[in-house]
Amino acid sequence: MAVAPVMFADRVAAGLQLGIALRSMDLDDAVVLGLPRGGVPVAAAAARILDLPLDVIVVRKIGAPGQPELAVGAVGEDGAIVLNDDVVSWSRISDEELERAALRERAVLDERLRRIRAVRPREELRGRTAILVDDGIATGATMRAAVDVARQHGAQRVVVAAPVAPPDVVAVFAGLADAVCALEQPENFVAVGSWYNRFDQVSDEEVLRLLSRARSGAAREAVMIDCDGDLLAADLCVPADALGLVVFVHGSGSSRHSPRNCWVAGFLARGGIATLLMDLETAEERGHGDGSADGGDDLDTAIARVGAAVSWLASDPRTQRLPVGLCGASTGAAVAVGTAAAHPERIAAVVSRGGRIDLARGFLARLEAPTLCIVGALDDAVLDLNQQAMDHMHCSKRLSVIDGATHLFPEPGTLEQAAVATSAWFETEFARHHSKARD
Repeated sequence: MAVAPVMFADRVAAGLQLGIALRSMDLDDAVVLGLPRGGVPVAAAAARILDLPLDVIVVRKIGAPGQPELAVGAVGEDGAIVLNDDVVSWSRISDEELERAALRERAVLDERLRRIRAVRPREELRGRTAILVDDGIATGATMRAAVDVARQHGAQRVVVAAPVAPPDVVAVFAGLADAVCALEQPENFVAVGSWYNRFDQVSDEEVLRLLSRARSGAAREAVMIDCDGDLLAADLCVPADALGLVVFVHGSGSSRHSPRNCWVAGFLARGGIATLLMDLETAEERGHGDGSADGGDDLDTAIARVGAAVSWLASDPRTQRLPVGLCGASTGAAVAVGTAAAHPERIAAVVSRGGRIDLARGFLARLEAPTLCIVGALDDAVLDLNQQAMDHMHCSKRLSVIDGATHLFPEPGTLEQAAVATSAWFETEFARHHSKARD
């Protein structure tokens, strides 16, 4: 039985799925390049998943007379032009009409390029892999122009990527590019927008905002947090115009260097959320193997230390105006819940990933912050414990079950899905916090 094609919620959701699919490729020293305007939100989301730089290749479709959405060809940067011979013949466009249309589109292209390069200088492509991303490929004229531009700029490999494209067009690009990634390849293609639940126009301002945010980034800064004389090492990252800040609380036996937490933190930072990765133990305690933070006095100590970190953030000029969320993994989720219950006025949201929130049973009923619990579908014991613990929570709450995932989310694509859910939860709650502050 044939599987029904997938409808994408919007360009961001499609880009996240595309990024997950692209992770299986060898993409060392690659650049993700969106085709403005609709391809840039898709490319930005894919670049977050891939942890790669974001840029654009500017191309403009040349519309057929009376049917502007039907491409007779496309123009691109550096004088590139591609014609769709079949459409040119069918539309009976004259050479003079074609030249005038190309000149009009090139004028628009040059102005758009001027504005974009004022925000985002061109990423060097020579010797690198260029991943060309659009929100969908119909005739392929604009993408063919983009491939030509990438080759002209010296790209060693060109990967064409889109959430949806008809199979005959995918076959064409298999011969033009070094690799093609199209998530959906429906025979009954119709139009790109028909494969999205939401397909709003993308403005030039949105393109510039996405490029500016991707370029600004922020490096991690090593900081020390004083908790009643105990010094805790932490790494702080504050992107420009951050939406809010998330404190990561690791499980027992881990540290601020947890590779899973570090990857999720990087994903959030690339989306404009500040992060704090902190140790729950001092250097001396780590040397003695103390501070497991899995219950009793250890849990209380860890809650006090995360609370001290939240207070420290409230006093730092870089972060004091940002709403704060807590993201706890494994036993660290109990610490996050306990901290949020102890500081309801300071914590805007909580996310538990594979979390033992049942260990915070004394705090569950007091929890006020909206809480998302993410659990692997194959993590049977923790899933059951989460379901039972959530019965005691009176706050806004949601359980997100990741198909095919076990406790640590090592299966391909599962940690990315958890990161996407985490980011969406915090973005929603931080936006709600800012809205209340304005009111």
